[in-house]
Amino acid sequence: MPGEENSLIPPFSKGGIFASQANRGDLTLALIAALLFVPLFIFRSVGPFDFWWWMSVNITALIVLGNLSDKSYFPSVLSDMRSRPVWKIGVGVLAAILLYGIFFAGNWISRQILPFAGPDISRVYDFKEGASTLRVILLMTLLIGPGEEYFWRGFLQRRFQTRFGRGAGWLLTSTLYAFVHAGSGNTMLVLAAAVCGFFWGYLYLRLRSVLLVAVSHTLWDLLVFVVVSYQ
Repeated sequence: MPGEENSLIPPFSKGGIFASQANRGDLTLALIAALLFVPLFIFRSVGPFDFWWWMSVNITALIVLGNLSDKSYFPSVLSDMRSRPVWKIGVGVLAAILLYGIFFAGNWISRQILPFAGPDISRVYDFKEGASTLRVILLMTLLIGPGEEYFWRGFLQRRFQTRFGRGAGWLLTSTLYAFVHAGSGNTMLVLAAAVCGFFWGYLYLRLRSVLLVAVSHTLWDLLVFVVVSYQ
């Protein structure tokens, strides 16, 4: 609804010294997100943590920091989940299927025109090495898919849209989301992240529902990595 996003920002963040502090907090969390995710895609594992555990820890840390930074963050998500959840879940499912279709076509086209596309796409699935399918499914469903949307769209894009304007906030968040995947050195993965980031970001821009984009993200992840991969 018009004006909804501004109403979700605490009054102290709308002016004066507290506004400056809130704005710095947004940029600080964006920087932290980059510092957490770029090494993840470079090294893929650290100590006892493989890629999936490490990503789960990163997402949990960002969610906690986001909640500490913005007291309206969690209540806004709860409110979203209580309002027309069946409709939002249904649209999220349809959006995931649409995005899968877009990638299905993009997978075929890219392999015809880009010599590096096939090897790059195959390397994306190397992330699953050493991890059981069941663990990947559980982490994707319970934490990674919902958690990424909870932070990237529910916190960062919402805050950036309030600070920079709705369109600029969407563009900035989606660009940063693609950028943090650059540590992989995988051009196709970065392009995929850009498409997904702009797609889910636009859904959030238009429909303002974390639940909807979380359902779309989670289902798409499962389709691509578990059910009907592009390998």
